[in-house]
Amino acid sequence: MEAFFNSQSSSRSRWSYDTLKNFREISPVVQNHIKRVYFTLCCAVVAAAVGAFLHVLWNIGGFLTTVGSIGTMVWLLSTPPFEEQKRLSLLMASALFQGASIGPLIDLAIAIDPSLIFSAFVATSLAFGSFSAAALVARRREYIYLGGLLSSGLSILMWLHFASSIFGSSIALFKFELYFGLLVFVGYVIVDTQEIIEMAHFGDLDYVKHALTLFTDLAAIFVRILIIMLKNSGERNERKKKRRD
Repeated sequence: MEAFFNSQSSSRSRWSYDTLKNFREISPVVQNHIKRVYFTLCCAVVAAAVGAFLHVLWNIGGFLTTVGSIGTMVWLLSTPPFEEQKRLSLLMASALFQGASIGPLIDLAIAIDPSLIFSAFVATSLAFGSFSAAALVARRREYIYLGGLLSSGLSILMWLHFASSIFGSSIALFKFELYFGLLVFVGYVIVDTQEIIEMAHFGDLDYVKHALTLFTDLAAIFVRILIIMLKNSGERNERKKKRRD
C-alpha cells in the first residue's frame, strides 16, 4: 500500500491540464462502455435503496436476503452475455437483496441518528467518485499491479474474521478490520476501474458484469463508512452522558 500512496503523491505533483488528455487513451467505444457501466451502477444503487426501504417497512433483511443476493449474483455470472435483459434483471434483484441485507444496519442508524445515513452515502459517493476518477485519468494499467496487494489484504481480513469468530474479538481488532477493510475496498475501486477499461480495450464490453463489480466495491465501502460513523456517534453520546453525570 505504501507504493500506492507514493504513486498518488507523484501523480499529484505531475497534475496539469495534460493529465486530462489521458482520456484520449480511451477509445470512443470504451468511453461509451464506461458510461453504460456507470449508468447501470446508478440503477443498481437505486435498487439497493429500495431494498433497504423495504426492510424498514417489513423487516425482510437478514440471512435469506444475503443468500438471495449471492445466488442471483452467481446466476448472473453464469448467464450468457447475449441474454442482456435477464442479466440486468438479475443485477437489479441482487442489488435489491443486498440493500435489504444492509437494512438492519440502516435501522440502527435511524434509531441513533438518521442523518448519518445521508452523510455516509455522501462520503461513499465522494470516495468512490474520487478514486474512480483517479483511475480514469491515470495511465492505462498504472494501478493494476495493486491487485495482488489488495487480494492479500482481503485474504488477511477473511482470516482475521475467521479467527475472531472462533477465539473472540476485541475492540482493537474490530477497529483494524473496519479501517483496513475500508482501505482495501477503496483500493479495489481504482484497480477494478482500470481492469474494466483494460478488458473493454480487448473487446470485453460486458457492462452488466462490470457494473456488478463496482457495485460490490461501493456497497462494501458504504457499510464500513456507516459503521464508523455509528461508532463515532455512539462514543460522542457516551462522553456527553458522562459529562452530565
